[in-house]
Amino acid sequence: MKTLPFPLTIIAFLLSPNAYTNNYDTNQYFDDKTIERVIVTGSRIEESIDEVPATVTIISKKEIAQQMKITPELQDILAALVPGMGPTTGTSSNSGQTLRGRNPLVMIDGVPQSTPLRNGSLGIRSLDASVIERIEVIKGATSIFGNGAAGGIINYITKKAVTDKTLAGEISLSSRFSAVKLDNSAGQRITGTIHGQLEKLSYVVSGSYEENGVQRDAEGDILGLKYGLSDTVTENIFTKFNYYFDDEKSVQLTYNYYESQQETDLIDVVGSINSGEKTYAIKSPNGERLIGSPQGPLGNHNIMLKYTDDNIFADTALTLDLYKQDIENVFFFSTNLANQDEGYDGGQSMIKSEKEGMRVTFNTVVDFNNLEATFIYGTDMLQDITSQPLLDGRMWVPEMDMKNQAFFLQSKWHFNNDIIVKAGVRSEQIDLQVNDYQTLKLCRTPSQCSVAMPVTGDTLEYDATTYNVAVKYNYHHTFSPFISYSQGADISDIGRLLRTATVTDIADIRTEASVIDNYEVGFVSDFDDLRVEFSAYRSTSELGTTNKFDAVTGVYMPVRAPQEIWGLETAVSYRISDALNVHATASKVEGTNTATNEHLGGKQISAPKASMQVNWQPNEETQLMATLLYVADRNKFTQQNGQWVGDQGPIDSYFTINLSASHQIGDWQLFGGIENLFNKDYYPTRSQMYSYNGYNLKGLGTTITMGVNYKF
Repeated sequence: MKTLPFPLTIIAFLLSPNAYTNNYDTNQYFDDKTIERVIVTGSRIEESIDEVPATVTIISKKEIAQQMKITPELQDILAALVPGMGPTTGTSSNSGQTLRGRNPLVMIDGVPQSTPLRNGSLGIRSLDASVIERIEVIKGATSIFGNGAAGGIINYITKKAVTDKTLAGEISLSSRFSAVKLDNSAGQRITGTIHGQLEKLSYVVSGSYEENGVQRDAEGDILGLKYGLSDTVTENIFTKFNYYFDDEKSVQLTYNYYESQQETDLIDVVGSINSGEKTYAIKSPNGERLIGSPQGPLGNHNIMLKYTDDNIFADTALTLDLYKQDIENVFFFSTNLANQDEGYDGGQSMIKSEKEGMRVTFNTVVDFNNLEATFIYGTDMLQDITSQPLLDGRMWVPEMDMKNQAFFLQSKWHFNNDIIVKAGVRSEQIDLQVNDYQTLKLCRTPSQCSVAMPVTGDTLEYDATTYNVAVKYNYHHTFSPFISYSQGADISDIGRLLRTATVTDIADIRTEASVIDNYEVGFVSDFDDLRVEFSAYRSTSELGTTNKFDAVTGVYMPVRAPQEIWGLETAVSYRISDALNVHATASKVEGTNTATNEHLGGKQISAPKASMQVNWQPNEETQLMATLLYVADRNKFTQQNGQWVGDQGPIDSYFTINLSASHQIGDWQLFGGIENLFNKDYYPTRSQMYSYNGYNLKGLGTTITMGVNYKF
């Protein structure tokens, strides 16, 4: 058992119940009423959600806290609350968990966490949920923040000090364990936050530390280890400091460190959907640890500096963002990275990404009698250096050095306070430099190998201008329709194309940017106790990227082909009484390769999904919540030579029910949660759709969380 790292030990001591006198107003800390009406990321400035002509999901601090009583995993929270978001994968990876059939750009306070040049599908787990103020999900292709947002944006807005006291905070202790078989399943978790105001300086300092025990399915077996969370140790340190020069000018410094490593002496018993046997883990007979290094984020650093001036000149505000990020995500040991001729029985890769960026945003408001106009304009600059080496020294994806500069203009027009028109343009210039390199010779078997190819490097240049226009008519609160058209320019996952090159010159690899056209129509209806949201969308691109298995080499090769994706979403909230309310969502997405009229695989297109949250607060001290998740069938493919291939496995429907409860006793809160209440025995969607050996692990069996929280 690991001891707490020194910084978290200090935080735990500072937050101990005897350290300070209780003087904290809990009502102020959990007031979400104003937050839920504001959105930031859609147009880069704060604006009312009622003025946004697009589909937006806001997950408030209160909703995050409720879901964390069941699980701290962000991919599970998003799956339960966001229509159009793929169902949970049950692992550390968000592969297959797309947003409307395309990859979203994950951000922390507007800083990208995804690694689009080599998308490893690990961006969703990039900080601890306890430091998040709210989550904003903007759906549909957008170029507002640049490359990687083909499916939209997921922005984690982090906490800030919300008290005028010198010191306030909270500490939480909890344990999570299997109710099916307790052995070695109990984990432990501690989170702590202090925040306050010192004259013109406000601060937040937060730390979390979690040790998972083994995770067990409905039969009591340990879940498989590929992207697994058994025996994972996760640490997060977060700080934010705000200094206010006056009422109009301020500077903010934020730092976030996140690490999540699996350190285990378990080994996999490998199955697949084709063999019909599940993948599960057992204790290593010799007590040896897994081959290779622990998988997971090795230690990801984000530092962000923001300067704001609300009146830099007449009716104009300025926001200046500077940021730097270092990411090292380690993957599991794979025999698919073998090369027996050179003595390699397998290999282990790591995505390394270093980003440095600056964003300059001006916001000018002009009032023309009955017409109010807002102009948002500025420039973005980013350097992103990404590669995917193997830990044994071989280079799988060469270093890609991307320099990106963009200029943008967005405008919003208010006509008579009820018609809102938005229109904008973004001009993007990208230079991507790749030096000469050689692809790896990889062998699925000693006789089934890819061919190592020397490739001449070059600087690839991309220029794209994208547009967006949208109209919302706030005719009446009972019916507010909108229609929108938006474009996004995407050069994501160039690394996958480079590592499988079959030509000798990088200029001959089909690395062209993909421009996505996104069309959407919908409405919002608000009644006294009922809110209904509905949208229908269609998304097209001339160059999507899918994969096709090459039986000669044993490698999945990228395929650039035109794609069309479409879908429907709805969300309904109903307040039955002051103590009881219900929120339900449903979504369906489908897509095809329009060149061949073939359905897109499960890595992009998720099965239809519905969810429901029932919240009951019988008194001021007690809260209870039930969450239901239903995933429907999706069976669009046939077997090839008696085998399912790639991401084309059939999805069989399943549902799960989770419960959480909390009770306040003064400044203390007792809480608990039950995941998979009825111990449903099922395979999550990714386990069903992926045919690759070792990916078909089952969902968690009944798992219990119990804890206590103290505020001061």
